[in-house]
Amino acid sequence: MDVSIVVTVLNEERSVEELHRRIAASLDGRDWEAIFVDDGSTDGTFAALRAIHDRDPHVRVVRFKRNFGQHPAMHAGLARARGDRIVTMDGDLQNEPEDIPRLLETLDRVDVASGRRVARRDSPGRTLPSRLINGLLRSFTRVDISDFGCAFNGYRRSAIEPMLGAIGRQKFTKALVLSSGVSVEEVEVSHATAAHGSRYSPFRLVRLALHVVAGFWPQPVQWIGVTLGVVCTLAATAVGVYGVGYWISQSNFPGPLFAGAGIVLVLGIQGFVLALIGESLGRIQRDVEGRPLYTIEEEL
Repeated sequence: MDVSIVVTVLNEERSVEELHRRIAASLDGRDWEAIFVDDGSTDGTFAALRAIHDRDPHVRVVRFKRNFGQHPAMHAGLARARGDRIVTMDGDLQNEPEDIPRLLETLDRVDVASGRRVARRDSPGRTLPSRLINGLLRSFTRVDISDFGCAFNGYRRSAIEPMLGAIGRQKFTKALVLSSGVSVEEVEVSHATAAHGSRYSPFRLVRLALHVVAGFWPQPVQWIGVTLGVVCTLAATAVGVYGVGYWISQSNFPGPLFAGAGIVLVLGIQGFVLALIGESLGRIQRDVEGRPLYTIEEEL
């Protein structure tokens, strides 16, 4: 098969009909399939997908028993894709299917066509953390692209298959694939406003940043420990020298103030380190237990 479209959906009853129609129109004349992965929707999404499947043999549907998350859903679709070229996208119509041919054209030259959202229509509270995470991923993967968070991408099958064992357990599928050394080219894609707002709260964005650090930064605890030790040692030395000088000149060392500030600073840094260690230990626990990424309720 030429092209597989992998679409992850969650409570998108009102958009899947239009999404399917536009995907079909953009791929008219090609040998294609669309795999919709329903990540535990609680509305009528699966019923709508069943109706689409019944009338269009290009459409396949996977339904999870509950919500497992976007990245396990992406794995379920990629593992079932039969196309030589694979396009991944969200099902909320923020990604415009009319851009699919541009991604496919780019795959004639490179292994990965990386979507880059232009005129992004998210709030500053969503875009600013995204820029921070993109910067971290550029540093850790050493791949100079600007939008790791865009789910609208094209892949050659040869780029996906070696990484299937890690996809889903590791967030940022695109960063994981690119870290293997495949060739990449960025493609500007349109970006519409989410109909129901972003599902990424500030708390989820913080957890996502910790996942990036734990997942893509080699030996993060060691690096942070060394940095913490150097910074705290230098700070303690500076404060000590200043304290001695103040004590000599004023005969009154402000010990409680400096002690309190130092304690708060150390506690804050320790909190971040403990959070990072917790993320790393959680990842180890999931790998050791060997739990399945997801369980499937029904497949069409």
